[in-house]
Amino acid sequence: MSDDRARSEGRAGSAAAGRSLGPKAGAQAIEPPIGVIRVAALLDGTSREWTGSEALQALRDGLLGYARGMPAATVWIDLAAPSAAEVAEVAALLGLHPLIAEDIVEGNQRPKIEATDGVIHLVLFALELEDGIRTHEIDLVLGERFLLSAHPRGWDPRLSTHFRSGLEPILRDGPDHLLWALADTIVDAYFPFADQMEDAIDALQDRVMERTDRETLTEVFGLKRDLIDVRRAVSPVREVLNQLTNRDLALIDGTELLFFRDVYDHVIRITDELDNDRELVAATLDVYLSQVNNNLSAIMKRLTGVTVLLAGIGAIAGIFGMSEAGLAFSGGEATGFWVVAIATVTVSAIAALVLRRLDWI
Repeated sequence: MSDDRARSEGRAGSAAAGRSLGPKAGAQAIEPPIGVIRVAALLDGTSREWTGSEALQALRDGLLGYARGMPAATVWIDLAAPSAAEVAEVAALLGLHPLIAEDIVEGNQRPKIEATDGVIHLVLFALELEDGIRTHEIDLVLGERFLLSAHPRGWDPRLSTHFRSGLEPILRDGPDHLLWALADTIVDAYFPFADQMEDAIDALQDRVMERTDRETLTEVFGLKRDLIDVRRAVSPVREVLNQLTNRDLALIDGTELLFFRDVYDHVIRITDELDNDRELVAATLDVYLSQVNNNLSAIMKRLTGVTVLLAGIGAIAGIFGMSEAGLAFSGGEATGFWVVAIATVTVSAIAALVLRRLDWI
């Protein structure tokens, strides 16, 4: 505790020195982003919560050390959009490897599981369908008597149905049970998302059958790209949970494996549904191309029918020549001209009826 107090005093002294110097002339002070830090703990059978600076102070005051001394104690540290400094401080208080703190700060990870230095680090992704596909990286670090969760502000783990009765029932079963509750919340949210994607595919298939324009093609490729992004975020979760349920991990109690296997079954179902959706989108693209080819064939048939009519009339007119037209308008043309003209019109009309019956015009 003396080291923590010395570090706190050192930070306070640095902050005071910074305030005395003040910003340089012409410079604009930029405040670093501040995340939301929440700590919940089960102490002596009762749950307690701290937020913000009080949460950090509780960790500095030895909350984890006290929790390790309590057989039934569990601590949950939840970080929403934390800054790099906040992650570094919390990681130092928890005794995490610097690489874990670096992964949390940098993001851009893929779903994975890593067991090192007595902790388990999981990376999962929450999905959101709002003006396109949005993914939220969720970092979960399971320790001996604690669980650390780090996520953007757009995802709130406390909205899960598992916490409707409060935090105490979940915390009482240990941090591994809390890890299951968060993982199950993330995976269960995939199903409504998959249902929305299926509805979008059905609507798109109906539009493809009605019209084939550039806007419809853009929607097809957009949906195909969205499914690729979703598969990139969801499919590796299957392997993550497979390792979690089949590896001998001391931090996961044997009684909790049944819960994690249930989540694993859900992931298998959702990945199968996403594979089916990808096949449906590919089939929709094939239908679109077939519709384009059919429309092109119909246009070519109509152009061929018009060519047949005009070519016949042009051939007859070319044989007799247009030099006789002047006499026809003056009434001096012989009867044969009118016979040929009427016959040409009649044959063209008959050809038009035949082509119409064949659906060529």
